[in-house]
Amino acid sequence: MAQMSWSQALLLVGAGILGGLTGSIAGLASVATYPALLLFGLPPVTANVTNTTALVFNAVGSIAGSRPELARQTADVKRLIPAALAGGAVGAILLLSTPAEGFERIVPVLLGFASAAILVPVRVHPARVTSPRRRRVTTLLQGAAIMAICIYGGYFGAAAGVLLLALLLRAGRTHLADANATKNVVLGIANTVAAGIFAVAAPVRWDAAIVLGLGCLVGSRLGPVVVRHAPQRSLRIAIGLAGLALTLQLGWDAYR
Repeated sequence: MAQMSWSQALLLVGAGILGGLTGSIAGLASVATYPALLLFGLPPVTANVTNTTALVFNAVGSIAGSRPELARQTADVKRLIPAALAGGAVGAILLLSTPAEGFERIVPVLLGFASAAILVPVRVHPARVTSPRRRRVTTLLQGAAIMAICIYGGYFGAAAGVLLLALLLRAGRTHLADANATKNVVLGIANTVAAGIFAVAAPVRWDAAIVLGLGCLVGSRLGPVVVRHAPQRSLRIAIGLAGLALTLQLGWDAYR
């Protein structure tokens, strides 16, 4: 294993700060961090598992920065933890045992819908009385959708946050900061579980993971502050447009 140069370390730190900032705001961390690991010289699978491991630092920073929003929705977030744990584990196992082509082809479609959903304003409807059975069905469906997103997050994760953010906004968290805080916890848990599996069973490049992760820690701590104070409408438009741009890029890579 070649020793890391100062220029490579600066590349990874800079990519980590950018990835941590965009990840804690819009779930787009891997858009910055994964290509940096490829430029660093890692093969795709090694870059993928190293990226997931580094993003554990992103979870730490983004969750710490989201504490005010999490304090008012603790019970709701706790109900999502089992889906995040299971999804992260399944995604990691899939990565180590299956080819990536299937996910690569479906992700641009999902991301396009999610980005469009973020761009469309959420209409707040008057509270309606629903039966306990209907509430249980709705909760189960939301849990299944969140678990599916967490499986993708553990598998590869590029723009998993955009998918989850769109789902949470449509599922009742009408304030972007609240949805973003929940997203940070759920994907952080899924990512940490996947990273734990990769640490044991995959070729993680640890020096790159630590350097990249330290950059992620700095950037991700700042992201929730930006979401808290930025104009909601402008930020949603920026996230949605970034997601659509990534949709085109992923679609081109998958279908060309």
